[in-house]
Amino acid sequence: MRNTRTLPRRAALAATAVTAALVLAACGNDSDSASSGHEGLSSASSSPSADTTTAAHNAQDVSFAQGMIPHHQQALEMAKLAADRASSAEVKDLAARIEKAQDPEIQTMSGWLKSWGKDVPTSDSSMESMPGMDHSAHSDMPGMMDSKDMAKLEKASGADFDTMFLTMMIEHHKGAVEMATTEMDKGKYVPATSMSDGIITAQTAEITEMNKHLGKN
Repeated sequence: MRNTRTLPRRAALAATAVTAALVLAACGNDSDSASSGHEGLSSASSSPSADTTTAAHNAQDVSFAQGMIPHHQQALEMAKLAADRASSAEVKDLAARIEKAQDPEIQTMSGWLKSWGKDVPTSDSSMESMPGMDHSAHSDMPGMMDSKDMAKLEKASGADFDTMFLTMMIEHHKGAVEMATTEMDKGKYVPATSMSDGIITAQTAEITEMNKHLGKN
């Protein structure tokens, strides 16, 4: 009788042990799977797609930087004249803002060209030695003033300077907006297209401001 009662107990204990082992094994598998899943997510997040990189650039990006640098440089030349020749406080303030905005952009674009191993235009004279960028090409850039225009501006002063400066800078800004629009349409380098967007926004607003000073709005 004693042996008969013991057998069911042993069977029950054995069944319990097997069940516990299976539960533990299942938990272990779940833990391994979860760990494996987190590792997979971490690996995926640390490997950005090549499509999202900002390092890629194309010929349009190079053309934009090589063209916009001298374009900005001429705007700075015009703006510096305003300090001594302008009579309007509004014109002097606008000129100061143009200098503050465009000088850093010249430095940024110069850095891009250096990193790409391309020629960096540093002055009007340097344009002559750049392949495909002679004086005629320089003068034909949208909104660029020729040497005669710049000479007239240098000789002007007072109210005459203010009118001439605003009229010329409006055309200059329109050219920059045109160049920036082309970059946004055809450029590939994200920082360049982002700068172009900023140029369009800022200089379009300044065109409106200058037209108001001229009484055109």
